[in-house]
Amino acid sequence: MRIHIIAAIVAALPMVATAIVAPAPAQAATVGSAWVEGTLVHISSSNIKIKDDKTGKELGFLLVPHFDQIFSSDGKTTYQMKSLHSGQLVKVYYDQKLLGARHADRILVLTRTEKPVKQQKG
Repeated sequence: MRIHIIAAIVAALPMVATAIVAPAPAQAATVGSAWVEGTLVHISSSNIKIKDDKTGKELGFLLVPHFDQIFSSDGKTTYQMKSLHSGQLVKVYYDQKLLGARHADRILVLTRTEKPVKQQKG
């Protein structure tokens, strides 16, 4: 009898594991829950550091291996990681779902003429 119970538990494990590990349904905002716009301070293969131009704070973000979500501000042109350098104006979309650490979902490369609406008006 004990063998039948153990066999039933072992047979049920894949179904339980699938239910626990199954991803959450897709949400409307697929990019990131927040964004920051500022000057690029540091870039490496594993992280990026941005100085927020509004607050003056430096924020660090983790990059997953093979990160390739770098676009122009209009989203039509893609960039390679090696094209980013310190001093560039960038906009980083990020979230903190993975163990509470900020990680970049998408990076937009901006030009200095593209400023937030609040700064253009006044």
